[in-house]
Amino acid sequence: MKIQYMAHASFLLTDEKGTKILMDPYEPGSYDGAIGYKGIDEVVGAITISHQHADHNYIAPAHKHLPVFNQPGKYEFKGIKIEGIKTFHDTSKGSERGENVVFILTIDEVRICHLGDLGHLLDRETLAALKQIHVLLIPVGGVFTIDSNQATQLTHDIHPNICIPMHYKTEKLHFDVATVDSFIAGKKNVKQVEQSEIILNADQLPQETEVWVLKPEKI
Repeated sequence: MKIQYMAHASFLLTDEKGTKILMDPYEPGSYDGAIGYKGIDEVVGAITISHQHADHNYIAPAHKHLPVFNQPGKYEFKGIKIEGIKTFHDTSKGSERGENVVFILTIDEVRICHLGDLGHLLDRETLAALKQIHVLLIPVGGVFTIDSNQATQLTHDIHPNICIPMHYKTEKLHFDVATVDSFIAGKKNVKQVEQSEIILNADQLPQETEVWVLKPEKI
């Protein structure tokens, strides 16, 4: 299966049959231009949305007809298993920024977990549901999500094979959040991937957690 980092918190996942699922698409130019990434117009089959903010829930005109998964529950799309777990966008059970859905997708036997804009550490019950995660897509910029220290703790708790940071400051994102450097500082097994996409096989994943920093496609 293939994972492509579009930008910000958006990823395009493709299975071996060519089925494509887009996760958390952003609205280019939203928040008075703070989202400076290019738009996403790739042909996809379905969309997942973690919460209803413009940097995560934009449905482009070309995608208006697609099925959208944005609620907790268990689903299936063309053989891809999708599970949504209710969490929150803040430490106050959603009273500040609302709810957030963590999505787990099983594609070609690879389990990918997208934490959306998670704003808190996870309790034991939720962590128990996140067992055997192969790839963790985790926000690290802080302010609106967990910060680099909390992201480090969650990565340790979930113990994925690969951790891919997202939702951090770049030259095209003008939110007042931290860069990815705050998260990777002092860590071993950090891999700077000089492209936006990776191809993974379930039986060829690293045994110990590695942090892979992907280059956004839509810069």
